Amino acid sequence: MTREKGKRIDFCPENYVVFDLETTGLVPGTDQIIEISGIKVLGDNVSETFSTLVNPGMHIPYAATRVNGITDKMVRDAPSIQEALADFLKFTGDLVLVGHNIHTFDTNFVYDSALLDLGRKFQNDYVDTLYLSRNCLPQLHQHKLTDIAAYFDIDTDGAHRAMADCHMNYLCYVELGKLYVQKLAAQKQSLPGSQEHAPDNCCPECGRPLVQRKGRYGTFWGCTGYPMCRYTRKR
Repeated sequence: MTREKGKRIDFCPENYVVFDLETTGLVPGTDQIIEISGIKVLGDNVSETFSTLVNPGMHIPYAATRVNGITDKMVRDAPSIQEALADFLKFTGDLVLVGHNIHTFDTNFVYDSALLDLGRKFQNDYVDTLYLSRNCLPQLHQHKLTDIAAYFDIDTDGAHRAMADCHMNYLCYVELGKLYVQKLAAQKQSLPGSQEHAPDNCCPECGRPLVQRKGRYGTFWGCTGYPMCRYTRKR
């Protein structure tokens, strides 16, 4: 199946939802979601949270329970995936989503379930902190969420439950964001035309700095996130 997901972007400075899933296994379409949590961040503040267990309609394998601690008994009276996912997508709206390893895991589970169980496409853009960490912390040998948290001295208690991972990842994302902005600023200083300031000095589509460049048809302002973001402006 070809998934028509939203774009993976490098960074979103404000107005996003950090989210995490727990599942019965690793294969979308075969395994099922058993927990969904999210933290909505507007500006610099946490405005709202969301968390629910999900009844998968199947036995939760011991291997999954061993990782996340979720048992059949815990989800017996939980809502179905149709109800839980509809509520989660209402919670997120069209905000950018942030999560760890979501490019190849969580967003695939949500996309497949939204299409199969709700008859709709899930197309929010998203930031994967796995890629952000590889960009900002190349010195780390591993980029698991707990590795990043340990680097920033962030508490890892409760790891592998969805809301605990959301809180951990939110704090990591704030710290990674500081490093990302610093790295962009340093790159900008080394680019031609970097001493001149673009109008508003940032891309209206992704929030990254604009720099002046020369092209076939003259000088223009381009996003430093190219080729991920292709925003340009003449003046």
